Amino acid sequence: MATFDDSRPIFIQIAELVESEIVAGTMAEEAQVPSTNEFAAYYRINPATAAKGVNLLVETGILYKKRGIGMFVSSGAREQLLQVRRNSFQTQYIQPLAREARKLGIDGDQLSNMIRQSLAADAAEGSVIP
Repeated sequence: MATFDDSRPIFIQIAELVESEIVAGTMAEEAQVPSTNEFAAYYRINPATAAKGVNLLVETGILYKKRGIGMFVSSGAREQLLQVRRNSFQTQYIQPLAREARKLGIDGDQLSNMIRQSLAADAAEGSVIP
């Protein structure tokens, strides 16, 4: 069971959990997602909070409703989420990394080599997710 971060709304964390499962491939496109009542029971939260998180994903097109049946992962949801996360990765990590490298006098080739070495070391440790 997930432990929620008190500094952020639980409904957002529920949406992020579903997004992470889609990105990881645990929840496939066109697969049915748990109902809001199932989320509420599993995470021991209010059903309205679970519904708010799920509806957030409906609003962004990640999930869609089939009336009387439930919620499903939209076609293309994984790629949509990957693109959003790549953009966020660029903003949160790559741009600050590039600024710091420039301050330290590290050129593009040196930085690329450092990143390749780090990726190779992670792969050797088995910490890279395919």
